Amino acid sequence: MSDGVFTEKTGPPSPAVGPASAMYGNNSSGDVEIGEAGLERSLSSRHLQFIAIGGTIGTGIFIGLGNALATAGPVSLLIAFAFIGSVVFSVMVSLGEMAAFMPVAGSFTIYATRLVDPALGFSMGWMYWFSWAITYALELTAAGLIIEYWLPNLNIAVWIAVFWFIFSAVNFLPVRWFAEIEMWFSSIKVVTVMGFIIFAICVNAGVGDEGYIGFKYWHHPGPFAEYMVEGATGKFVGFWAVLVTAAFTFQGAELVGVGAGETKNPEKAIPSAIRWTFWGIFVLFLLTVFFVGINLPYDLEDLGTDATDASASPLVLIAKRAGVPVLAHIINAVLLTAVLTAANSNVYSSSRILVALGEEGLAPAFVKRTNRYGTPYVSVALCSLMGLLGFLNLSANGEKAFTWLLNISSTSAIITWAGINVCHIRFLAITKAQGIDRKGLPYRAPWQPWLSWYGLFMNTLIVLTSGFTVFIQWDTSDFFVYYISVILWVVLYAGYKLICRSKVMPLLEADVSIGKGVRYEMRA
Repeated sequence: MSDGVFTEKTGPPSPAVGPASAMYGNNSSGDVEIGEAGLERSLSSRHLQFIAIGGTIGTGIFIGLGNALATAGPVSLLIAFAFIGSVVFSVMVSLGEMAAFMPVAGSFTIYATRLVDPALGFSMGWMYWFSWAITYALELTAAGLIIEYWLPNLNIAVWIAVFWFIFSAVNFLPVRWFAEIEMWFSSIKVVTVMGFIIFAICVNAGVGDEGYIGFKYWHHPGPFAEYMVEGATGKFVGFWAVLVTAAFTFQGAELVGVGAGETKNPEKAIPSAIRWTFWGIFVLFLLTVFFVGINLPYDLEDLGTDATDASASPLVLIAKRAGVPVLAHIINAVLLTAVLTAANSNVYSSSRILVALGEEGLAPAFVKRTNRYGTPYVSVALCSLMGLLGFLNLSANGEKAFTWLLNISSTSAIITWAGINVCHIRFLAITKAQGIDRKGLPYRAPWQPWLSWYGLFMNTLIVLTSGFTVFIQWDTSDFFVYYISVILWVVLYAGYKLICRSKVMPLLEADVSIGKGVRYEMRA
């Protein structure tokens, strides 16, 4: 092959399952594998894991845990995280089975379009895109607020501008470079959480000013907190309130599937990434929640603050009570890396979802354009511009507008989780109708179809009850704050159905061969 010339190798035209070499081709050391959308297939399993970890482990676990503990108490909080973990597991294995068999960028958007209904792909894709694009602006703002902990007199606009430039530029790099940067940033968070767990064990055992703690805070003030109402009902309300919080904390785990179209050897890399990402996040979250719950009483006044820096972190509160105040600065530094790596993931995920929308004709075709490194530079540029909305926070009226925009993304990921379960239930029906033996798939999700139905039911229930407290103490403004994302999804779905007259894809016509054709380009 001469420079600039590529040959195309396509997998089997029928949806029959074959070995990796038949589905994806054999890439020689001198070639660069290019996916169907022109994206470079250079991500490994560890890259996928850390991209997902980068989008998941963030301020929710480092800061939001404190308010959740005050709301429900330690045992309710632990049960809530374990319960949501089972829901996330149903989503991850469902996504893993489809992504390993059909590895495409922005996977679940395309699955919804090809396997279910273009209206579902349109509503899921644009909701999910907006969720991550607007969160980029949030993370840039959060980075400025965290630095204020050390430099209170410097305007956060400076930091928004600096970090916007840096992380927008990083996303224009070849994806393998971006993934390496993301991996090292995410590693800092993982090491910090593991270090905190060891520290918390020592503090609980008596290494600190409080002496031996054990489970005394489970006895007084107790394992369950009452919330909004008294008695057993109040304890259940507290549990359900933090159930929603736990779901928000797990958001980002599904990012493993977003990078499927840029993964080399996807039939092996994706299942491995799915397993390691879920169990890694699940175990770290549960251990963190457990040790925060036994080392801090839920009625501690400092847990209910609205601060966004290290002063609100339960990890810091444990350190201060143990007589190690210097840890506040370390945690603040880790918080900074947490929001920055999340910002990095935000641009990556939103740009790949935009590419997927373009592939399906649900967005302008020009968003699919890639440079010679396989980077979708148009999508990256458009998604990066969304980060500039962070400057809205610099004025009172702008802050209110930004908050409303952010509310749209509040339950978008959970709506996406439900959509992934729908896609997988449909995928199971399609494989059966088309005579595809699941035993030959690269990865098979366990306990099907019951696990996917369980995930769909619970995700739908969580979305519908995400603002249930507003019905206990009615407030019209709060109602729209909680449910604006649901309303927008319904508008997008119904609007597309009415205008484009889309129909549910017949089982025998659904295309499950997507993602199998690749092409190789020899670079000089």
